[in-house]
Amino acid sequence: MKYYQENFTSLETIESSKLQGGLRLQKYKKIQSEKPLLTIITATFNSEKYLEECLLSLYNQNYSNYEHIVVDGGSTDRTINIIKKYEHKIAYWYSQPDSGIYDAFNKGMQLAKGKYLGFLNSDDKYTEKSLEILDRYIESYPDKDFIFGSVKKHWGTLYGYKPYKIYWSWGFYSSHSTGFFIKKESAKIVGLYNLKYKFSSDYDYFYRMIVKKKLKGIGTKKSELFGIFRRGGYSSKINFYDHFLEEIRIRLDNDQNKFLVLLIFIYKYIKNISKL
Repeated sequence: MKYYQENFTSLETIESSKLQGGLRLQKYKKIQSEKPLLTIITATFNSEKYLEECLLSLYNQNYSNYEHIVVDGGSTDRTINIIKKYEHKIAYWYSQPDSGIYDAFNKGMQLAKGKYLGFLNSDDKYTEKSLEILDRYIESYPDKDFIFGSVKKHWGTLYGYKPYKIYWSWGFYSSHSTGFFIKKESAKIVGLYNLKYKFSSDYDYFYRMIVKKKLKGIGTKKSELFGIFRRGGYSSKINFYDHFLEEIRIRLDNDQNKFLVLLIFIYKYIKNISKL
């Protein structure tokens, strides 16, 4: 990242009571580049175990035209110390209790200045050339609103994008965080994450994005790996029953055909009855 110093006041949206820092508050501004500016948003909360590895996976990228926003939910471990260690690479960070990961995403999006927004969770990491791959797709598909990069999980690699599957399955894309990038202007069309949903607000976001707003996207090839999704993160700790019911609620709230939703409910209930 390359910044230059400029005299300008602190962000109007920042409350002085927050524990905060970063290059914006030190009166540094991003140097203009021919490459599109990316805003990478990292939500953290007591993330000392993997946070440094996560941060370095971003800071070691060859693609340099990005800004990093870190939104911490009021950590009580060493998370803030790690953030301060890399404060010279962070555009803006703050720590304050919030309503969960989707609340943190919303706040990060509202602070973003980039043309594209991406999400790097504190227990995940980018691959060495993820932003270079992203840049190639941005250049090749400038009309696309969003990009899904392939992501490696502990059991295999998720890749591709099949929007037609969204009507009966949430397995139509590679990954929400780490592999997902969206134009800021397109994100404004979709709106913020709905905090009504505690476990799967990303499903609601994508349903609005694809079905209601009809935005267009593309998925990368399996070999074009964007990141590594670590086992044991936020989504891995959600009770199956709570996750299952919220998925159904999201479909109903978005006015999906009730008969089809009933069929989905019955099918998933029978298939996963041992987990209920």
